[in-house]
Amino acid sequence: MAEPIIEVERLEKIYVSGDVRTHALRGVDLRVERGEMLAVMGPSGCGKTTLLNCLAGIDDPSVGAVRIDSTDLATLDDDTRTSYRARKMGFIFQFYNLLPVLSAAENVELPLLVSGTPPAESRERALASLDRVGLAQWQAHRPAQLSGGQRQRVTIARALVNDPAIVWGDEPTGDLDTANANEIMSLMQELNRERRQTFVIVTHDPEIAARCHRTIHMQDGLIIREETRAAVAHDG
Repeated sequence: MAEPIIEVERLEKIYVSGDVRTHALRGVDLRVERGEMLAVMGPSGCGKTTLLNCLAGIDDPSVGAVRIDSTDLATLDDDTRTSYRARKMGFIFQFYNLLPVLSAAENVELPLLVSGTPPAESRERALASLDRVGLAQWQAHRPAQLSGGQRQRVTIARALVNDPAIVWGDEPTGDLDTANANEIMSLMQELNRERRQTFVIVTHDPEIAARCHRTIHMQDGLIIREETRAAVAHDG
């Protein structure tokens, strides 16, 4: 069996609001191999995003363990966990989360600057990352000057600028039309093949999920079934 990069044991997440206790996750076990593309599907409120947030160390589990590259996230204090995320992980969101007053290059280099990388090196790596996603010539443009597909490419460039081992995607194609969604998914597949980066993608779109190696289906805070396949290419 291939080497796991994500290991989850008996993961539970309970949200408490006054007298109300909501079980968002009810005992999830999961193993993700290095270099795998995993899709997470299920109806709204089933726990998909909560699972993603717990795996990425954004949210703390109520019960259970999350290990990333054999590191138990619960053993890390907040500052160490934040640094670990910055070094090991990239994030792609549905609505881009780009700062409108910054250029594409400035948005991409921002995580490096925040983590203490010297400005000259940050800019060089940002431009290389934009080139990797086909946007080198758009480096000076602000988000409002870019199409939706281009904005999502900037988001991917930002997610990849630290050469992360894992990229988390929360509905990364959800705000795109079909053509742009296919283009962005093809880009993620290419990066997965070339760089062996692990992708965990929350999606409602079965066509996006079908292009991943494996899909887990969630309901009421549990994984109820999974499908495994060879990731398929797409000629768009």
